[in-house]
Amino acid sequence: MSALALFRHDIPSSIVVFLIAIPLSLGIAAASGAPLLAGLIAAVVGGMVAGMLSGAPLQVSGPAAGLTVIVAGTIAEFGFAGTAAIVTVAGLLQIVLGITRLGRAALALSPTVVHGMLAGIGLVIALSQVHVALGGAPQSSAWANLRDLPGQVADHHGVSVLLGLLTITLLLVWSRLVKTTMLPATLVAVVVATVVAAVLDADVERVNLPADPLSALTFPRWPDSPAWEVLPAVVTIALVASVESLLSAVAVDRMHDGPRANLDRELIAQGAANAVSGTLGGLPVTGVIVRSSANVAAGARTRASTILHGVWIAGFVMAGAVLLEMIPMAALAAVLVVVGLRLVSLAQIRTYARHRELPVYVVTAVGVAATDLLIGVGLGMATAALFMLWRLARCEIHVTEPNPGAWLVSITGTLAFVACGRLTRRLAALPPGQHVALELHLDYLDHGAYEAIRDWQASYTRSGGSVRVSEVHGSWLHRAGTDGLGTGKRTSPCVTRGRRSADAQGPTRHELPPPRHTPIP
Repeated sequence: MSALALFRHDIPSSIVVFLIAIPLSLGIAAASGAPLLAGLIAAVVGGMVAGMLSGAPLQVSGPAAGLTVIVAGTIAEFGFAGTAAIVTVAGLLQIVLGITRLGRAALALSPTVVHGMLAGIGLVIALSQVHVALGGAPQSSAWANLRDLPGQVADHHGVSVLLGLLTITLLLVWSRLVKTTMLPATLVAVVVATVVAAVLDADVERVNLPADPLSALTFPRWPDSPAWEVLPAVVTIALVASVESLLSAVAVDRMHDGPRANLDRELIAQGAANAVSGTLGGLPVTGVIVRSSANVAAGARTRASTILHGVWIAGFVMAGAVLLEMIPMAALAAVLVVVGLRLVSLAQIRTYARHRELPVYVVTAVGVAATDLLIGVGLGMATAALFMLWRLARCEIHVTEPNPGAWLVSITGTLAFVACGRLTRRLAALPPGQHVALELHLDYLDHGAYEAIRDWQASYTRSGGSVRVSEVHGSWLHRAGTDGLGTGKRTSPCVTRGRRSADAQGPTRHELPPPRHTPIP
């Protein structure tokens, strides 16, 4: 790309992403219980290291809200120095996954479970940070935060409440009032809240950064805990960061017409960034859809935008830390409240409701919020597996009477033994002595269901009715009747007529007329 195109497209977009990343990185670090500098280190490393190696050049990497709950729990258990070491090893694990070309395999996890997990994490973030925005302190669990929220609202917190409400209001209305990407809502909301706090000379908690950032780096130290206690944290951070990054890369691909993402290379880049971030005492890094979409919308054309945004953050931390220390913590908490609630996407809820996957989404989200991430994801995956098995073993049975005395029974889907009870009840409800056309649109028929149809047909014809069976989209009943479960002997009481060759075009149809003793209509 020419220097002119770089100045016209990538530099302006890098500034936009830089302005979004600063308050988000500080807020995510605060919500994780980590030093605020750790969030800025992750943003710099995500921009520069992941940006240079990325297989998705327009994706922006940095600390992500989706890992906040995991990091907070890891810090509480192993301390921040131990967490930094865990992040480093998780990055090395990601590199191994990328080298062995397992990047795309991470996408095998159901998107419903992933989005439900993010929704649960968003609820946890919002419930904890709303206490900070009100001038209080978060509790140890989502349930405790929810339980204490009415009391927190009833208390008087003065300026903190004003700053939090002002920040949330600007975040919600700014993009509707001003149509420009050069002034992102996050930056405007935080700057306005900071100015108001300065004008009011409010005594509120503010950002606290070390005077010399380079001398304040927290270097990793492997936890003293047994390996079997540390390993789950390593695997959890590696897998969640990988899945979130790859899903973000796939989403970014839909936003532009450039080259498609190389997911294995992207996973190696994310692993390298996490290894470096952990070594320098930073938070874990993932591809972040909020910053990535802002990057594309601002006109970025190459990876230069992602790399430069990391450079701007590093320069600002070294030269402008005084300005960052003016930001009220209530404003950053308000930003995290909105970010957390936006992880609960109404559009995704409508989509999953339309595809009948909403229970999986809800179980995962509630499980993550009410218990912890691993249990919530496990519950979501178990629910998804149960729904898949239910759909695989499910069939539709429709009974109509197109003409007086003539009935049409249409069976569609998978007809297995688990559906025999429902099938038998529906067939037994047919009036005796009628003409019944049984039409099968099956993708599978097991022997139990075959026996149920055969026994009902024999019984119905003995009572004076007639049954005409036709198979569409397969010949399961015919094969069950003629093969005798592999014996080659005929077991069906019906005679098959009109069989087409296996190579014939169109659906194969087999008609099974009633036994000879049944009057032909």
